[in-house]
Amino acid sequence: MSGQPAKFRLEEVCVDFDGQRALDSVSLEFAPGEAAALIGPSGAGKTTLLRLLNGSQRSSAGNVYCGEAVLADLSRAGLRELRTTVAFVHQDLGLVPNLRALQNVLAGGLGRQRLLPSLRDLLWPRRDRIEQAYELLERVGIGDKLYVRTDKLSGGEQQRVAIARALYQHPTVLLADEPVASVDPARARDAIALLIELSQEHRLTLLVSLHSLELAREFFPRLVGLRAGRVMFDSAPGAIDPGQIDALYQFEGKGGGLDDPG
Repeated sequence: MSGQPAKFRLEEVCVDFDGQRALDSVSLEFAPGEAAALIGPSGAGKTTLLRLLNGSQRSSAGNVYCGEAVLADLSRAGLRELRTTVAFVHQDLGLVPNLRALQNVLAGGLGRQRLLPSLRDLLWPRRDRIEQAYELLERVGIGDKLYVRTDKLSGGEQQRVAIARALYQHPTVLLADEPVASVDPARARDAIALLIELSQEHRLTLLVSLHSLELAREFFPRLVGLRAGRVMFDSAPGAIDPGQIDALYQFEGKGGGLDDPG
């Protein structure tokens, strides 16, 4: 992977949707090359926080920094450049079902080229592009699925295509929003282990939102607990006591969830 990861910093960040607060005075830093999990109930603000970091969501108050740059001050071209280095694996994966795994992986390079060269790469890819896609699919364990239509793959295989597509961007940061929500527990564990391995191999900053406290504790050295848009704790797994977990996941009651599903 090219380039060095930048530090992310959020200073008193708030995000409002239709008059409701999804993030409330959040201040956090994520160091280059760090791996951290965002945990908390549905509607806690995890997805919104991830979207802030790739510039697809603007804050209502406070500042989000990537290195020394304030994301809100970036031009359209600046945001486009940022997104080429910050890969995002969405919860719904965002794959094109009637395209082959190869083409879905190559779609990871769309942000780095003009439209016509990008379309040419998808329709008539050069041999070196095919080899790159194959190597990534092989690395995530499904090299034999290179020419298989994505809608013919299992949920776990589709998940791995999405990870390979993200790596094809040559990112310095990998964001993953509930990447294991649609697979069984065994495959979920394998996928998180794979993300950790890949982030270490390529020295990526890795930030993952998870509903599974068990997976977060097993694989991540830092857990950020979010509830109703606020940071409840920011600690190593061993430093979090049962009372903090109970407070994080206690029943919200009427009017609890403000955010999107994350």
